[in-house]
Parts: sequence; structure tokens; C-alpha cells
Amino acid sequence: MRNVWTLYHKEMLEALRSYRLIWVPAVFIILGVMQPLTTYYMPEILAASGNLPPGMLEGYEMPGAAVVMAQALGQYGILGMLILVLGVMNSLAGERSSGTIEMLMVKPLTPAAIVSAKWAAQLTLLILALGSGAAGAAYYTEQLIGPLSWSSLLAAAGLYGLWLLCAVSLTLLFSAWLRGPSAAILGLLAAAAMSLAQGLLPGPLAWTPAALTALSADIMTEGGGLAKGPILSAAALIILCLAGASVLIRRNKLPD
Repeated sequence: MRNVWTLYHKEMLEALRSYRLIWVPAVFIILGVMQPLTTYYMPEILAASGNLPPGMLEGYEMPGAAVVMAQALGQYGILGMLILVLGVMNSLAGERSSGTIEMLMVKPLTPAAIVSAKWAAQLTLLILALGSGAAGAAYYTEQLIGPLSWSSLLAAAGLYGLWLLCAVSLTLLFSAWLRGPSAAILGLLAAAAMSLAQGLLPGPLAWTPAALTALSADIMTEGGGLAKGPILSAAALIILCLAGASVLIRRNKLPD
């Protein structure tokens, strides 16, 4: 356990030196804050654009605070996921390319310990980024639009974070097998395929991790309860990804 903590500390120090601990949360804050600001000032934005039909702005209705917050969390489904995936794509592939994995394997470190430390570092970055972004979005939503249920917000953000963690775990798995860019592409494609399948068959696939985004929005806007299926399947997917990555990094060479 001490070796895992040491490796985790190294990963976090590297993230700090590369400024990922600063710019990733900053981007998440910007993405989150944009939604309430854009919603609140939309009439002025449309009016400034000109060439609007008379009376068009009279029918504009300001969405509720919960709806705006759900939309703010939805901003992380594409750009937020892309940023996190690009950050993790070289986590194992870079170590394999430089030969660092071989040196780590010489030390009393198991493959599972290496993968766990790297995954924990990515989880920490995700929590910092999503927490900062959601807090910024919630602040401006309350100031400009209306009050929020903070218990619903915490649950909704947690579910969305779990979905993002699935994408990060998938990319980490592919990073133990392929080069960094290929790992990122496959991680994004796998997440997109799950989302597409769940969107086409929402009923039969309501238990999959891709249903976490809709469940998050439902909790935020309707105050619905937690569904065990998506949470358990997401946990199972993450465990399988970590186990698979632990097995794959035993192959120290990158494919030609």
C-alpha cells in the first residue's frame, strides 16, 4: 500500500508540474459557468444580433434553475470527457514507450498497484475538475436564475462524474494496449457507442453506464431516485477495465 501511495504522489506531482491540476479545472469552470450566463443573457444576445421578427423575444421564458444546472452538467459530456480522455491517454502508453514500466516492474510493485495509482490520480483530477465546474455553475445559477436543491445537485454531479470515470477507465485500459492517440480514440468511441445504443434502446439498456447521464438530469430536474442498475454496471465496467489494464501492461512493448 505504501508503494501505491508513493506512485500516486508521483502522478499528482507530475500533474501539478504540467499544470493539469490548474488548467483542467479551469476549463471545467468555464464550461459550467457558460450555461447559466448564456441562458440569463440570451434575450440580450438575440436582440444584439438583429434581424429578429417582431415580438419574438416576448415569448422567451427563462428555464428553471434545475433545468439550467442539468444543462450545465451536460456540457461535460463531450468537451469535458474529451479533455479527461486526452489527459489519460498516455498514462500507461507513455510509460511503456519510455521503458518506465519495466523499471517499475523490477521494484516491489505489482501491475495492479501501478494501474491503481494511475487511476486514483485521474480520479482525483476528475473530482477537482467536476467539483469546481459544478460549484461555479451552481453559484451563477443561484445568483441569476433561482435556488437549487444542493442534495439533488450533489447526486446529479456524482452520477455524471461516474459516467466520466467510465470513459477515463476505458481509455486507461486501451492505453495499456495501444499508443496514446489510439487509446483516446477508442475510449471516446466506446463511450459514444454506449451512449448511442442507450439512446436508441433506452428501455432495454436502462441498466447500462450510459444511462447515468439521463439519470443525473432526472434527479436534478425531477428529484427522482437513484437507480441501482447503471451504478452497478458502471462499477463493474471500471473494475474490469482496471483488471484488464493490469494484465495488459505485462506486455512491455508497444505494437509496431
